Amino acid sequence: MGFIGDTVDSIKSIQVRQLLTQAVSLGMIVTSALIIWKALMCITGSESPVVVVLSGSMEPGFKRGDILFLHMSKDPIRTGEIVVFNVDGRDIPIVHRVIKVHERQNTGEVEILTKGDNNYEDDRLLYAQGQLWLNRHHIMGRAIGFLPYVGWVTIIMTEKPIIKYILIGALGLLVITSKD
Repeated sequence: MGFIGDTVDSIKSIQVRQLLTQAVSLGMIVTSALIIWKALMCITGSESPVVVVLSGSMEPGFKRGDILFLHMSKDPIRTGEIVVFNVDGRDIPIVHRVIKVHERQNTGEVEILTKGDNNYEDDRLLYAQGQLWLNRHHIMGRAIGFLPYVGWVTIIMTEKPIIKYILIGALGLLVITSKD
């Protein structure tokens, strides 16, 4: 009958108890992933402990598709560190290097200027209108490590949503038809 016929027969023969077992297993997998993510957030002190480099602005150090591991500590941010920051009015975080740190003597507030290694100018054009510096609350974390190219999976699924739907459908079909 072939693979498709066997799969259809397998779906037809599923009993309610088996279906519930598969649904609970899937729920446990999703819940475990969320718990691990929240634990990483607590351990690293970063709201997003893992990010994907989405552009070539940090080449040759980091290439598009690299995954960065972040940590946010109370230590002062220094020139030369690679930070991930959010800009007011933008949803996607940016990965760039700190090129200037300015501490106000009267308030002790730290202001930060960033730039992509592959960019000609600093990031002031990326900041919110009228904003010349980043403040500490804009910084999501500092890069402490990376995995090259692993983030391409995320980039491909974002740029080509059909691949994401096919993958989710295939995984769902696999869960439903598994006999364990």
